[in-house]
Amino acid sequence: MCHYTHFSTEERELSRVLKAQGFSIRAIARILNRSPSSVSREFKRNSYSNGTYTAHHADKLY
Repeated sequence: MCHYTHFSTEERELSRVLKAQGFSIRAIARILNRSPSSVSREFKRNSYSNGTYTAHHADKLY
């Protein structure tokens, strides 16, 4: 049984801001109360091809 919940728009925007401020994946995960692997996967799956992450783009891909 899967207990996965998608990131909300607010979580995506907060993670974008925190990443831009230089927070680590683990620190972002603690703040969002998510696992570090979930945060890493979110950035990897929903970033532009050049590595830039935006909440708007991530929402469109979702």
